[in-house]
Amino acid sequence: MIEVKKLYKSFDGKEVLHDINAIFEDGKTNLIIGQSGSGKTVLVKNLVGLLSPDSGQVLYDGRDLVQMSKREQTMLRREIGMTFQGAALFDSLSVLENVMFPLDMFSAMNYRERRKRAMECLERVKLRGAEDKFPAEISGGMQKRVAIARAIVLNPKYLFCDEPNSGLDPKTSLVIDELLTDITHDLDITTIINTHDMNSVMGIGESIIFIYKGHIEWRGTSHEVVSANNQRLNDLVFASDLFKKVKKEMKNEE
Repeated sequence: MIEVKKLYKSFDGKEVLHDINAIFEDGKTNLIIGQSGSGKTVLVKNLVGLLSPDSGQVLYDGRDLVQMSKREQTMLRREIGMTFQGAALFDSLSVLENVMFPLDMFSAMNYRERRKRAMECLERVKLRGAEDKFPAEISGGMQKRVAIARAIVLNPKYLFCDEPNSGLDPKTSLVIDELLTDITHDLDITTIINTHDMNSVMGIGESIIFIYKGHIEWRGTSHEVVSANNQRLNDLVFASDLFKKVKKEMKNEE
């Protein structure tokens, strides 16, 4: 579990995060949503130690990241898996080599053990058979799955995903959502997803926080978000024609 308490962050005197208090639970897909510029990316960077808050706590199972030494932070990061918006694969490495990379850097396994573990993760994301291909030879959706395999290869306790469905078609996005949900539940990982994808919000949002201008304005689940009494949240969730239709049908049923 990751718990955030009274987190504040400013840049050049401008407050970007204000009194953030949140709990991201084990074995759940925890979503952070908000308009561009709302502060959600800054929040994630504070959660993983890429930025330091002005004040507050970021507790990983009771361990405060903010108070950790550099060495302790480095040790903690070995428990964290991350996927980035653009997959961020190494073009010169094969799919298998990309997944093995964290093992090459941080594990004491021999080559045979590293390869076996990487292949297990590729099978987990349904990419066995693609291990010898290079990123340029596979689709964007497959690249995202390789990135997920790489993120879980060290058996992380915490998984951060930045816009995992960015640039993907709806069908492929659904595959990624289901994959992240299965991994979260099967491995009992604390998964935090920063997303603009409202299909993900509705489909896999077991715990959702909505950030507006640097503070948490609403929290709930995918079942509660469609009926939330918050106009700013409604403007975000029902921005597409599809969800406007959903909202209209809900009102007709009342």
